[in-house]
Amino acid sequence: MPESIRKMLFSLADEKYRVFQCRIIPSVSPETVLGVRTPELRRYAKILIKENDTDNFLNSLPHLYFEENQLHAFIISELKNYDECIGRVNDFLPYIDNWATCDQLSPKVFGKNRIRLYEEIKNWIASEKTYTIRFGIGMLMQHFLDEGFDPEYPEIVFEIHSDEYYVNMMIAWYFATALAKQYETVIPYIEQKRLDKWTHNKTIQKAVESYRISSDKKEYLKKLKIQ
Repeated sequence: MPESIRKMLFSLADEKYRVFQCRIIPSVSPETVLGVRTPELRRYAKILIKENDTDNFLNSLPHLYFEENQLHAFIISELKNYDECIGRVNDFLPYIDNWATCDQLSPKVFGKNRIRLYEEIKNWIASEKTYTIRFGIGMLMQHFLDEGFDPEYPEIVFEIHSDEYYVNMMIAWYFATALAKQYETVIPYIEQKRLDKWTHNKTIQKAVESYRISSDKKEYLKKLKIQ
């Protein structure tokens, strides 16, 4: 990896922010966190892309620092060629070890290639790796809850069974968002209590917190909470 990239990341580090990050991303070893703020990383990623100076960095997996993984995610998210982007995503996913990097990885080109993307999503969800599964659910939520929605999509998420907190949290996030966008299709999952108790209640909590769900629906959802 170009040493200039690591030097730049060190120069952008903020100790107070590092302490904060370590608190909210407990799965990451504190010694690997520098404390670079997200807007700074986004700006730096765009500079590197503009300078066409990313290949060596993207090929230098695994990275040592959390911020290097974040930078990696931001660079991939800007790639314009779908095939290149998918290849880079699949190379990178096995090395993601935290929810923040997982959720920051959001390639813009995916929205223009939804048919091909769906096949990849099914592979990601079938993975045994926590953050690959989480990423797959996230992409299904981001790209398949509006135009082209199919009732089979929430069923795919429902069929995921995991003991991992960060997988189950994303399942709850998916169903809460689906309640906001596809209420009539998804509400039976809650009414029939098809989800496990924790995910069911977390889905309701997140839905009630959403500004996209009406007050009357929120009151109804509260009554469906499992005690």
